[in-house]
Amino acid sequence: MTTPVKTWDAARYQSRHGYVSAYGESLVSLLDPKPGERILDLGCGSGQLATKIAESGANVIGLDHSPEMIAEARRNFPELTFDVADAANFQLSERVDAVFSNAALHWVRNQDAMLAGVYRALKPGGRFVAEMGGHGNIAAIRVALAGVLRQWGLDPYTMDNNFFPSDTQYHARLESAGFIVDEIALIPRPTKLPESGMRGWLETFRRGLLAQLPAERREQAIEETVALLKPVLHTDVGGWTADYVRLRFHARKAA
Repeated sequence: MTTPVKTWDAARYQSRHGYVSAYGESLVSLLDPKPGERILDLGCGSGQLATKIAESGANVIGLDHSPEMIAEARRNFPELTFDVADAANFQLSERVDAVFSNAALHWVRNQDAMLAGVYRALKPGGRFVAEMGGHGNIAAIRVALAGVLRQWGLDPYTMDNNFFPSDTQYHARLESAGFIVDEIALIPRPTKLPESGMRGWLETFRRGLLAQLPAERREQAIEETVALLKPVLHTDVGGWTADYVRLRFHARKAA
């Protein structure tokens, strides 16, 4: 799938949003990688969690749809293997013991193709451990941004590429794809944003969407969205918080 604009600024993502991989470290614990295992990090971003997995002695392959993210991952961790690939259409030379994914699967439009690909990639008994945006994720941010962009004829709900399912919905989807679901849960996770605040979040995670506006209107859209969200997601003491809800699961392919 191609996009009309460069969607990710990998350096900005890494410098401003390190909390994404920091929260994912507990997901690595749930994965419980073992020495010698072959593990795929699907949607690896700039590679921070791939290297955490590799510290266990596992052999890690990182895939991401963004060439910018893969280039950053290769610069960060040249000893690991990273390649550009679409999560809904990837091929591996040999099957893996586990597929891991953090904060990436909600960007995948064709969920059924992605799940089928993961299932094919796993050895019998292999596990699928992931965390993604869940039902209610960034609800306030989406409503505010939609209100701003609609005045210029844009509908962000059909353009932002995000899929935020409930736990029951995704449980059924995993089972339909052939997985045995060991655990799955929605986790509310209000997340403190760094100094760049809501402006920085919008500039990173809605960069492609804002680029659909004429350049002279982008700053206005950001300012209006930030103003709408300030009474809801900002305090003078705590600063900005993003209204995250995550969906975490541990599933497996039958032995």
